Amino acid sequence: MAVSTFQTVVLVCVFATCTLLLFSVFGRDLKTPVAASITHPPGPPPKTKRSPPPLSHLPPPGPCTCAKAAVLLKNALPMDRAEELIKRREKEFQQHKVRTESVLSSLLYAPSNSPLQYPIQGFRVQPMTSTLIPGLALHAEQRSSYTVSLNVSKGVLRTLFPAKGAQVQGNGESRLMMESSSLETLNELLGHVSYTSSAYHIHTGDLASFQFEDHEAVFPVTIKQPQPPVLYDMGTDINSQVTITTKTFLRYPELQRLLSSIRQFYKDIEVIIADDSFDPEKITGAHIQHYIMPPAQGWFAGRNLAVSQVTTKYFLWVDDDFLFTESTKIEELVKVMEANPDLDVLGGSVGGLQFYFSLLYEEGDEMEGGCMYRKSRGRFHSLPGYPQCSLVNGVVNFFLARTDAAQRVGFDPQLKRLAHSEFFMDGLGSLMVATCGHVSIGHQKIRVSARYSRFRHPPTSDSDSKLQLHFFKNHLKCILYG
Repeated sequence: MAVSTFQTVVLVCVFATCTLLLFSVFGRDLKTPVAASITHPPGPPPKTKRSPPPLSHLPPPGPCTCAKAAVLLKNALPMDRAEELIKRREKEFQQHKVRTESVLSSLLYAPSNSPLQYPIQGFRVQPMTSTLIPGLALHAEQRSSYTVSLNVSKGVLRTLFPAKGAQVQGNGESRLMMESSSLETLNELLGHVSYTSSAYHIHTGDLASFQFEDHEAVFPVTIKQPQPPVLYDMGTDINSQVTITTKTFLRYPELQRLLSSIRQFYKDIEVIIADDSFDPEKITGAHIQHYIMPPAQGWFAGRNLAVSQVTTKYFLWVDDDFLFTESTKIEELVKVMEANPDLDVLGGSVGGLQFYFSLLYEEGDEMEGGCMYRKSRGRFHSLPGYPQCSLVNGVVNFFLARTDAAQRVGFDPQLKRLAHSEFFMDGLGSLMVATCGHVSIGHQKIRVSARYSRFRHPPTSDSDSKLQLHFFKNHLKCILYG
């Protein structure tokens, strides 16, 4: 059975021979593996209790290995503040773990020959809302009496008032025990067991333990507040689908040429300009929004401002010295994005050249942090159905992006003049990125300006600040630019 990741599906395990490993994107907060059960065809009950695999199956994360040419970020820290920064980073990392980890990432092992039936995936409840647990049942041979129990840690369990010949203990508590001489009666009680979380949390989880004699099954309970969707009206043409965004600084002749080239092909498309020049010039025209910033606020501050004003589903990022050409077909990028709803960013080529990269990240241990390698022209594979496009982790400064996805990641305003790859590093694991070679934009000839060059080529201190930021914010030990 094919299961769509966009649907809520409950899978129930019964009379199957399989091995189950359950993971979650939310991290982990249990230190040991938990045993869960997968049932086989009914047979004699086991005589010995099964133990979960040894802890050696779950080695703790160790230090990552830095390449020879990698920059050790700790060396970029100011000597007089290094110890203090390391302590503050450790505190922030622990808080990050609390916010992002959950029992839902616990590794669950499935021992064989169990008579227990239960949901193994897809059981989701709203916080503090009673929800029936689907698929609970016992499949056991004839006995004079049957006793099962369920235990949870973040909620309470309830079932029906028992019929004659059955007993229930712990109704409305975290441990529920049911006993009956009739298997049919017991399964009726199990079919009406509900779970209610005890505290309000928008996204967390619980582990439910289901026991019968020497058998134990553990299954996950996802506790999640449903989110209303945020939808964009695509309208009827490209003007209601895409906004062009750019950031300018001391380059008004280049900006005017860019705007003229845009209007040659897209007369009515909205253009948003973030401008942090020292002596701002007025930019006028239909469908142009010109936002003046305090001087020299930097590259990412301007990106944040421009993108914050976008109201269309997509925005197209361009540099202020680019030129639209016959090959700058925004519609082609939109077509690829609409056909692949899981894509967030789609890059093109500049002057016929594609720049893209992959990011290889190893988490490392808690004290030293992770290792990052930016591999130029690294890609994973072609985008299905689009052989001219490839899945990557980062692209050039000419890209179409989903507005809501880019806004969630954001552009760190601490990065002023050395900034581009950092957006994709911050978005690693949350942004799906691809690059396509069939849509391109031109690049204007370089104009020498002494005033602009002073800012275009920042001092070494800016590079050091960026490395310090990676050390603290991204919890990195080292980084290699390849």
